[in-house]
Amino acid sequence: MTDQLRVGVLTISDTASLDPASDTSGPALCQLLEAEPRYTVQTRAIVPDDFKTIQKTITAWCDDLNLHLVLSTGGTGFGVRDCTPEAVQPLLEKQTPGITHSIFAKSIQITPFAALSRAVSGIRGQTLIITFPGSPKAVKENFEALSKMLPHAVDLVRGGTGKKVHEKMQGGPRPSGVAADKDTKSGSSHGHGHEHGHGHGGHTCFHHSDREVRSDAASLGLDTPVPRRLRKSPYPLIPMDQAMKAVMDRIVPLSSVEQPVDEALIGAVLDEDVVAVEAVPGYRASILDGYAVIDADGPGQYPVTAVSIAAATSESAVTRLLPGQIARITTGGPVPEGATAVVMVEDTQLIKSSEDGTREEIVEILAKVRRGEAIREIGSDVQVGQTVLKKGQVVSAVGGEIGVLASIGVRKVLVRQRPVVGFLSTGHEVVNHDYALPLKMGQIRDSNRPTLIAATKAAGFHHLDLGIAPDSPEALEAAVRSGLEKCDIVVTTGGVSMGEMDLLKPILEQKIGATIHFGRIMMKPGKPTTFATVPNPNGGQPRLMFGLPGNPVSATVTFHLFVLPALRKLAGYEKYMWPSIQAEITHDVRLDERPEYQRAIVSVTPEGHIQAQSTDKNQMSSRMVTMLGANSLMVLPGRTSKRSSVAAGQKIECLLIGKLV
Repeated sequence: MTDQLRVGVLTISDTASLDPASDTSGPALCQLLEAEPRYTVQTRAIVPDDFKTIQKTITAWCDDLNLHLVLSTGGTGFGVRDCTPEAVQPLLEKQTPGITHSIFAKSIQITPFAALSRAVSGIRGQTLIITFPGSPKAVKENFEALSKMLPHAVDLVRGGTGKKVHEKMQGGPRPSGVAADKDTKSGSSHGHGHEHGHGHGGHTCFHHSDREVRSDAASLGLDTPVPRRLRKSPYPLIPMDQAMKAVMDRIVPLSSVEQPVDEALIGAVLDEDVVAVEAVPGYRASILDGYAVIDADGPGQYPVTAVSIAAATSESAVTRLLPGQIARITTGGPVPEGATAVVMVEDTQLIKSSEDGTREEIVEILAKVRRGEAIREIGSDVQVGQTVLKKGQVVSAVGGEIGVLASIGVRKVLVRQRPVVGFLSTGHEVVNHDYALPLKMGQIRDSNRPTLIAATKAAGFHHLDLGIAPDSPEALEAAVRSGLEKCDIVVTTGGVSMGEMDLLKPILEQKIGATIHFGRIMMKPGKPTTFATVPNPNGGQPRLMFGLPGNPVSATVTFHLFVLPALRKLAGYEKYMWPSIQAEITHDVRLDERPEYQRAIVSVTPEGHIQAQSTDKNQMSSRMVTMLGANSLMVLPGRTSKRSSVAAGQKIECLLIGKLV
């Protein structure tokens, strides 16, 4: 059983958030907890009756601080602003109706007004959350109703067996040599009245030779014999939006670094506004090849008194133009002082050249020009001090950001660091894709690493090739640790399902100290996709771990859905998710029971219609050919009793992972 329970106390009140001294229920709850040596109030806060603020605080306490217990007070009534139940309910992964009923049963015996309180309780990850009313009296009554069971409840939530509680209830530990009760062997608690099942964040405990492997791990011990392995995953099957939120809520963009303006800047995100230190152009420049003139002179024959070409020169070298004179000028050449326009060479005619034929002496201007025509004035493109690029802007090759930066005299800019992602394939059967020998029975070439590395490079991010780790706990642990030391994100493929060689999750939980935020997603392909965070040994935000399935299509699809957006957010992208469009499907599609991400080609017809077509009818997760030509993931909803297919001509959401065709 957990010896010390770390608790967070949250007061939810508009009034108390403005005047903390008016909070009486929060301090009352803290006094009750501190009177018990088992509890430690690790953190407390006061927030207004605001849905998002309540959710943000409780989520951080559960997911980041990993508290054993979160107790809130206030906001559970019928008041217009009371929204605690509505804010807490969506955060819960499991309901605990027995605890909620115990609170109500105790209170209703004292006052009929207890019926006006809307308490909720439940489990998020490995944290028990309970909401209390907002009065000190009600807090005391509710806490006393639960105080005896709370340590046992927390122990079960953290993965314990409740063994000590059971022994106490049954008169002490069983003497050596006495057989266990049949019901106890089968998993029920004799005389206790509830079954101990396995579940992520639930009270999972796994034994080998009567020894507990780890109390807070959802996975089996690495030394568990095959006959004792789980037949069902202990990780809850969560919806896609919840999985995506679990990832993105834990990502903070990396810090900034100064970087030279060169081609290596492409793909970086600016972390400052960029201001021009030089005007563009820095002098009056001709837009075309021709003759600098004074527009008031008009058409006629004029002597050519100077030549101005696009080259470095002193200001004194550029002759001042007087009325009745013209100067030959090239594109980009400095416009002589006094000139007010430039006439293109096509609108002129040579009248006289020098005797040796090397110089123009008289040229006739055939066209009348307006003042300022074909002249770029100083700063007409960019003025000194002008903001030309904004913080948060991505430096792209297409957008010309490099060209603009190079032209305004800025040599270095502050950008967000780009994350490094490491790729590790796993499995005894996996060999490098360029393995020269004939494959033996059971061997497969690794297509995952080359595919994901290529996609990473195309997206402009840095990567490390971590190679292939065999299905060995020691080798896999060493490879993952090595990757975590060097990379911001480590991506593994394979080893996340239910086979006896699927070792990644137990190694993450039991060896590396990772927190697994999800281990299964209601999606196709990619159901066993795993996401975990690992404390950073150097401090700062934790390292991110993505355990992707081994099937090539599953790995590729989940990489595009989760890893690339995570990389973009780490790198500071404001728009880090794939763009989504509605496209008209060109064929009937049968729906799966899980929401499906089919590989598809989205194109624009000559009439301007956007259409989507699956790359292949057989979209099995092992068939990498379904990725051929794909520029989108077609988001198909799960099958229901009312809808089993999508008919041709209907609109469907498509995530654009490539260019439209």
